[in-house]
Amino acid sequence: MMPIGKVYLIPTVLQEDALQTLPEYLLDAIKNCSVFFVENEKTTRRFFKKLWKEMVIDNYQWYVIHKVEATAKQQFIEALEKGHTVGIVSEAGCPGIADPGQLLIEAAQEKGFKIIPLVGPNSILLALMASGMNGQCFQFNGYLPIDALERKKKIKDLELYSANNNCTQIFIETPYRNNQLLGDILQSCNPDTLICIGKDITGPSETIVTKKAIDWRKQLPELHKIPVIFLLKASV
Repeated sequence: MMPIGKVYLIPTVLQEDALQTLPEYLLDAIKNCSVFFVENEKTTRRFFKKLWKEMVIDNYQWYVIHKVEATAKQQFIEALEKGHTVGIVSEAGCPGIADPGQLLIEAAQEKGFKIIPLVGPNSILLALMASGMNGQCFQFNGYLPIDALERKKKIKDLELYSANNNCTQIFIETPYRNNQLLGDILQSCNPDTLICIGKDITGPSETIVTKKAIDWRKQLPELHKIPVIFLLKASV
């Protein structure tokens, strides 16, 4: 007998009030679910109530994804085996992309359950689209090393790989360390390497700007505690 439960991958906003970035059909998916596995229950509940004021929150089962312990995976699979439609919700953007929900999705794939990804905002793709950099060959590298020496070495390695493969490199940082990361990028990269800074994407102060490293050095942007995504493209 084939598994009967199914999984909706429900995107959320990158900025709290940017509801215009979400497709209308998202609400239908939420209404179809009876169980939710979320990265942050409080913010997800608030988000859902903005979309659907009549939603009775306590009518649904809620599980929080931390590091996706074995218990969470077991609860997830048991819900699917009972025939529930389960929604996975990231804290921002799309589930499974730089998100702990990926491990639940992996478990659902192994068991053969139907998985339905839904369209929503993703800072990686939005920044890449607006950067003018190579969109046919790109890599998302997540967070770079915290140690300054290791981070600078990683940046040089990414730049070399970019030059050799005509590949756009994409990475992120914890918002309170953005300025330090930008400083390391500009110290480590060649003057002609292109750097794109996508700041507050989908928010009221959104800017996505690409310049050569030498030009960024002339006027540094203030990035402290602002959601930012960085892109790097070396000269070929």
